[in-house]
Amino acid sequence: MSVFYLFITVLITAAFLVVAAYVMAKLLGPRSYNTVKGEPFECGIPTHGTSWLPMNIGYYLFALLFLMFDVETVFLYPWAVVVKDLGVSGLFTIGFFMLVLVFGLVYAWRKGALEWK
Repeated sequence: MSVFYLFITVLITAAFLVVAAYVMAKLLGPRSYNTVKGEPFECGIPTHGTSWLPMNIGYYLFALLFLMFDVETVFLYPWAVVVKDLGVSGLFTIGFFMLVLVFGLVYAWRKGALEWK
């Protein structure tokens, strides 16, 4: 039961600190109401026209693929640390994991997700 109370105490403390920081920022922070603050800002140059331009979906796709394979390689580190203790079953498991990664990479490559156009 003490772990439950500890968890509730940490949760309440965290919520209190977030609310306290927000209230202090509102009360003590400088206030400046200016219409220029609401405008888009790009390198000190005033914008002309709308700032909502369509982005190429390839940038998002490339970033997601990078994050996916980057996170997947993080899972290889714990396996490398205990590879001797796992034996043959661990070898087959990581082999299957790597096979899925390679198939994912080949699929993304064939779909053209890794090409800049």
